[in-house]
Amino acid sequence: MSIYVQGAYDKGIALGNMKFNNQYKTIFDDVDPKMTLAVFLRDNLSLTGTKIGCNEGGCGACTVMISDMDPLNDKVRHYSVNSCLTPVCSVFGKNVTTIEGISDLGKGKIHQIQERLSKSHGSQCGFCTPGFVMAMYSLLRNNPQPTTNEIDEALQGNLCRCTGYRPILEAFYSFSKDNNNNLTVEENNSCPMGDNCCKKDGNKKNSISDRKDIFSLVSFDSSLPYTNEQEPIFPCELKVKNFHKKAFKLKTNDCIWYTPTTLEKLIELKSKHPYSRIISGNSEIAVELKFRFIDLPIIINPKQIPEMRKSYIDNDKEAGYIGTNLSLNEMKIILEKWIKELPGERTKIFKAIVSILHYFAGNHVRNTASVAGNIVTASPISDLNPIWMASNSEIELVSTKYGKRILKIDENFFTGYRKTMIENDEIVTGIWIPFSKTNQYFQAFKQAQRREDDIAIVTSAFSVIINKSSKNDFSNNNNYIIKDIKIAFGGMAPVTKLATKTMKLLNGKEWSNSINEIASESLINEFLLPNNVPGGMARYRMSLTLSFFFKFYIYVSSKLEHNVFKEYGIDSALQEPKLPPFKTSQIYYDVPKDQKSYDSVGRPLQHISGENHTTGEAIYVGDIHVYGCLHMALLLSPVAKGIIQKIDPTEALQIPGVVEYFDKNNVKDGTRIGHGDTLVFAENEVMFHGQIICGIVAESHEIARQAVNKIKLDIIPSKPILTVEDALENKSFHQVNKLSLHSSLTLNDKKENFDYSKCDHVIEGEIKIGGQEHFYLETSQVLAIPGERDEMEIIASTQCVNDTQRDVCIALGIPRNKVIVKVKRIGGGFGGKESTSGLIAAPAAIAAKKLKRPIKLVLERFDDMALTGTRHPYRFNYKVGIDNNLKLKSCEVTCYSNSGATLDLSGGVLTRAMVHIDNVYKWENADIYGYLCKTNISSNTAFRGFGGPQAMFCTETIIDHISETLNVDCNLIRQKNFYQEGDKTHFGMTLRQCNITRCWNECNNLSNYEKRKEEIKKFNEHSKYKKRGIYMIPTKFGIGFGFKQLNQAGCLINIYTDGSVLISHGGMEMGQGLHTKIIQIASRCLQIPVEKIVINDTSTDKVPNASPTAASVGSDMNGLAVKNGCDILMERLKPFKEANPNGKWEDWVMDAYVNRVSLSTTGFGIIHSETIDFMDGKGAEAFGYAVYGVACTEVEIDCLTGDHHMIKSDIVMDIGDSLNPAIDIGQIEGAFIQGYGLFTMEEIKIRNDGVRHTRGPGTYKIPSADDVPRHFNVKLLKGSSNKMAIFSSKAVGEPPLFLGCSAFFAIKEAIKAYRLEHNLSGYFRMDSPATAEKIRLHCSDNITSLINKATSNYEKEIPWNVTL
Repeated sequence: MSIYVQGAYDKGIALGNMKFNNQYKTIFDDVDPKMTLAVFLRDNLSLTGTKIGCNEGGCGACTVMISDMDPLNDKVRHYSVNSCLTPVCSVFGKNVTTIEGISDLGKGKIHQIQERLSKSHGSQCGFCTPGFVMAMYSLLRNNPQPTTNEIDEALQGNLCRCTGYRPILEAFYSFSKDNNNNLTVEENNSCPMGDNCCKKDGNKKNSISDRKDIFSLVSFDSSLPYTNEQEPIFPCELKVKNFHKKAFKLKTNDCIWYTPTTLEKLIELKSKHPYSRIISGNSEIAVELKFRFIDLPIIINPKQIPEMRKSYIDNDKEAGYIGTNLSLNEMKIILEKWIKELPGERTKIFKAIVSILHYFAGNHVRNTASVAGNIVTASPISDLNPIWMASNSEIELVSTKYGKRILKIDENFFTGYRKTMIENDEIVTGIWIPFSKTNQYFQAFKQAQRREDDIAIVTSAFSVIINKSSKNDFSNNNNYIIKDIKIAFGGMAPVTKLATKTMKLLNGKEWSNSINEIASESLINEFLLPNNVPGGMARYRMSLTLSFFFKFYIYVSSKLEHNVFKEYGIDSALQEPKLPPFKTSQIYYDVPKDQKSYDSVGRPLQHISGENHTTGEAIYVGDIHVYGCLHMALLLSPVAKGIIQKIDPTEALQIPGVVEYFDKNNVKDGTRIGHGDTLVFAENEVMFHGQIICGIVAESHEIARQAVNKIKLDIIPSKPILTVEDALENKSFHQVNKLSLHSSLTLNDKKENFDYSKCDHVIEGEIKIGGQEHFYLETSQVLAIPGERDEMEIIASTQCVNDTQRDVCIALGIPRNKVIVKVKRIGGGFGGKESTSGLIAAPAAIAAKKLKRPIKLVLERFDDMALTGTRHPYRFNYKVGIDNNLKLKSCEVTCYSNSGATLDLSGGVLTRAMVHIDNVYKWENADIYGYLCKTNISSNTAFRGFGGPQAMFCTETIIDHISETLNVDCNLIRQKNFYQEGDKTHFGMTLRQCNITRCWNECNNLSNYEKRKEEIKKFNEHSKYKKRGIYMIPTKFGIGFGFKQLNQAGCLINIYTDGSVLISHGGMEMGQGLHTKIIQIASRCLQIPVEKIVINDTSTDKVPNASPTAASVGSDMNGLAVKNGCDILMERLKPFKEANPNGKWEDWVMDAYVNRVSLSTTGFGIIHSETIDFMDGKGAEAFGYAVYGVACTEVEIDCLTGDHHMIKSDIVMDIGDSLNPAIDIGQIEGAFIQGYGLFTMEEIKIRNDGVRHTRGPGTYKIPSADDVPRHFNVKLLKGSSNKMAIFSSKAVGEPPLFLGCSAFFAIKEAIKAYRLEHNLSGYFRMDSPATAEKIRLHCSDNITSLINKATSNYEKEIPWNVTL
């Protein structure tokens, strides 16, 4: 075959046996034409550096570079693609470069991108890293000196869940010609403290001269300049043999692939096979194949046809022609060229297309998706179809039946949902985009959940041709008459639709101040959506139609110099946010000058697997190939609640390659895993959408999935319980007794102190916070390898080898000494792989035991998100009392946890929520109650913060409520009620080293809060539709498991006779840098360089009974265990050191060995904690210590659309003496951005029948690189130490996450500013997250009033979805 892959040996690997069959070539008979490039690379070539994170082109982990020759001009092109969408047959005649093709660590070869990304600490779990590297590599191959904007665009489509993006951007911006961020602060001559810089007040104690390298973790000054002259050339064989001009055919049993090279042949094929599918970018069909299992008997790829790649200007036709084989990015380049060459009045439509293309999908999709594909897919939320309709664009069609014809994209073009007027045998060859006219005005708008790489909620395009009237008007000397107006919307109907009624109403009218009002009234009636409209968000979508028209009205008025434009700040409706250039600082403190060179504690060492991540050589479970391995796929329940009537696998078992079927009959009756209430396979009923019903084992992952889809399932559904309100109505709880916590019992207060009549002010309220999907980039995966005599080896992506071992042993009915569970690394966890890994390990082990062959089970993202649960949604009801001195007196809060179908860890999560309800504030009296609501959703589970963020969100809502009710500065309330040193919490913990006030003051100074608050006030006074807000949020987070027995850890340390050291401990490396910190701890204890120390797999045969790697105590517990073990070994070596004081480490080790002294030992460590006894109402010192932090965030919102930007975030964290500032700051930034996602954009939606709607990156949005604050500063609190943890450090994983809430409340402040201008003051409730929908609908104005009036009967209708 004529694919070339730049592989691990840095040479082209020719694949396949090329044979000529007429004008077509054939390749391997056993390659499925429907196979994606990602699967081919990983399974057929074992190039596993290319990762699969979603299989729908939404995460970028699978990014590779394609190089080919343009059939139109024979020029070599390089472009990035999502290999999970790219059919392997589509790269015939092309060169594929994977992550392995640009480096080889074994030979000491590493690309500059990989070296800089590793150096900048730009990887944590590492699963997304190869995709980022290849995205950047593809850019540099085309543009060795890109701008930062071009880098940003290249990374659209790449997601990272760990880092918060800052180190990735800094590494990549170092290649930019316009980047200045890699300068040190001294070189920039500016301090992040601004006017509060210590140099300005003569504070010598904290002067810069006394501190080294404190403002940046990395500098690229020593990096060599990049040039693409060092890169491999395009393979000569592909050039010489002209594969890009040769046709190609592949036939298998159920599919034929054609790649014709002439338009005539394409017409012939389409005429012969009218129902064949023509694919280009494959972004739509690939998803249908993967998750809907559609049949594709004939596939035609026209990308090699030069006639369909043409583009030109036709002045006679007054239009530009774009061939439909051009990708969207190629179209953008062409349009940008025409914009430069043609007069401005002719290119208004071109400019609108270019503008909207920036937000169309991701860069890798735009590199392959074609214009024709976007049109014929006929998506009702297409970004471009409204533009084609509003601009009177035309498509050119050819077919045998009709020959060549032109079809206008007008109100008749889209005939139904995903249907057009195009006949089945017709081919779209090009599109004619008309020139704009001098008196024509054109704009397009789009709003999505996330700005970049997101499907639209509503899209629109507007065109108006206006003639100047000769009529005089004394109030306005310029009279403008609407000659022709076009208004097109996507997302407001099953098809892209013209607002024909409104257009008819407006045509002929004068463009005056009344036009917007007339249009708004008409548009509401024309696009009135019912509350149960598919996709939901009815009110919001309607508001966007009016907001978009208003923006267009302002735009046109500004061009006409209409008097409406003289209104104050109205131009802000059109202005793009004026964001500052990207600038960051990481403020930390160097190690003591007398610290030994071997002692790496406190130094910013890069992640020990950093280069493995950046080169793609890091191995994850799914990358492991085992001889004879079979693959398992699971059938998940399609309903939320129901009785199983029948399961029939007959058809599935007949598929070639299927080996066996498994269900409840393969499990002993009464078997329950997890916390004793979880089934391996469903029995007689299903309790949630996504529950495992049965499974198929087959020769490949794809065959197993196809077979599972063929299983006939008969379930009688019933009405599910989905929300907290449903549970309360049905009295559905996991535990009958509510949990309760009374400060009156822990602090010896008297119950009568809760007499609210003695409080000066009493406030009551309710608030909700939604769930959050973990969205670890590596889905849940397991490999079960059977041994002899019932032995089983499990290689799993789990945070708790102990629980996984337990679940496998229960499922198999064998003792734990028969099962070994191993973990090398995890591609992200965040709590989502703590208790849920057994859900897939148990079925895999059952299959492996019966078939006596290794079984690999890798969940698709689509299934992972349905099965494994999320962060718990919560509802809080509160009643609080305050005195006139703003002292918090009494507090009663009831916490309702939406726990899901099984208990899982919900009890522990609720416990932490109840003990974190105070956040950083001292209440005189507090009564906290908790309920575990049992619902028919997948069991919710641990997630970074473990209930703490939900509870603290309630607390800060209470503070906001008090502030607005009393009209008092919220920060004054905070400062009057901060905990002080020695205070006791409502659950009985004494606070020591309570640094919240220090963190608050330093963050206040770092952020210049007061000054910026005044600047924002002035900004808002002059900006009508863009508002800014700024907010400071504090946090306190208790460190330790809530259950005493879990606060223990062990390790095994081996010293070998060459002096090398191998450590095994009970913690899992999941990106948080645990192994790196453990090695640093060992280097200090053993007094040797880190290079001598290695950490291998975490394994139950090395460290038994290991606690989960969770609760932020991985370094605390395992570090203490390793220190204990190292101390034991050093004591053993002491006599030999004393006997040979001038010897080396290796000498002492060898002497010990010769004298038969053991060089192996276990270590053990515990951390302080007590378990709270809720039943007896007793408090406890539940945590060894607390971590404190404060963040200040400034945002800007678009009040007409709900869009927002984070402008600046400043964070001060008290983490004691950092073990590794680089890793700790990375954790702070990553947690902050994850928390930002929780509180602003991540929204779990379930249909009202209980079926989960958000099941992948297409429907569920986590923050992208575009969402990072433009100024992002992190400071570690100086002078804080902690006697309760290893080397005076503090935990860091979970505490910063809640600080992302600062963006939520900053958004709320901006909304307040808008509401005040519309005579709305005082407290208003806004549940989390603050999505674009909520922001817009809370920005109450004339538009929302019109919408509310038109939809006043919505409460009577059942909405399409439930938001958890």
